[in-house]
Amino acid sequence: MPLDIGTIGTLLLVGLIVIVLAVLFTFVPVMLWISALAAGVRIGIFSLVGMRLRRVIPSRVINPLIKAVKAGLDLQVNQLESHYLAGGNVDRVVNALIAAHRANIELSFERCAAIDLAGRDVLEAVQMSVNPKVIETPFIAGVAMDGIEVKAKARITVRANIDRLVGGAGEDTIIARVGEGIVSTIGSSDNHKKVLENPDLISQTVLSKGLDAGTAFEILSIDIADIDIGKNIGAVLQTDQAEADKNIAQAKAEERRAMAVAQEQEMRARVQEMHAKVVEAEAQVPMAMAEALRSGNIGVMDYLNLKNIQADTDMRQMLGKDENDSDNEQN
Repeated sequence: MPLDIGTIGTLLLVGLIVIVLAVLFTFVPVMLWISALAAGVRIGIFSLVGMRLRRVIPSRVINPLIKAVKAGLDLQVNQLESHYLAGGNVDRVVNALIAAHRANIELSFERCAAIDLAGRDVLEAVQMSVNPKVIETPFIAGVAMDGIEVKAKARITVRANIDRLVGGAGEDTIIARVGEGIVSTIGSSDNHKKVLENPDLISQTVLSKGLDAGTAFEILSIDIADIDIGKNIGAVLQTDQAEADKNIAQAKAEERRAMAVAQEQEMRARVQEMHAKVVEAEAQVPMAMAEALRSGNIGVMDYLNLKNIQADTDMRQMLGKDENDSDNEQN
């Protein structure tokens, strides 16, 4: 049976109404608005639409606001929305404010939002203000004046200082300062036995230096959890020094030996040089004799007598050498 024009118009109208309602419920968070009204949070439906237009997820603002109102906090929608637009975590800020309110800690929304935007976990900071945190350091080694190494491990009980969370140093600074204090205390001890007998001396000395200045924490106590003896650094240093001195002495001795060898070689060269001069001078003797004979300054008999004397001298030298060899064989 064909539909008449009135029926078709009614169906189109119903379909249009359904589409409009679907778009309305999708774009306008009606259920969230109803939940806010039921919780006593007065907010207009157009405010929620405005959040959509400003690209703010309404549930990220309204749900924390409902939680804050139920906890008795006086917060405004604009405050939460501006913090959301700034990139902050609205839910975490509201949880931190509720925790601070329950613990009677003075914490304003502006400071809480600033801490959150600074990158710190403001909720963890509030919880740490109520329940202090224990930071354990690794083994920190120091050397006493007697040269013995002492290793100590400390437990630092800290509480968050909310007023210094923005711009304050973190846990690494606390650990570094405590480690510096432990090394300084051990190093100023005359004997390592004093440190072993009174480990609380380290805690008292380190705690009295005000190491939490400029940090986001307040140090409540510093306790020495473990203490141990390390190496005898003094003996190791003395051994290393002795080894270095020995190497230096060996290097100097080697230098002197090289100089002596060089000097010996130089003297041998000079001996060879003098021997060459002697040979050269001896080579001139026959020439001088020939010139003397030629010029008549010496006669033939004088020359023969000189040769006899040389032969006699050579014979005496040979006899003396044979006698010395015989004496050596008898001995």
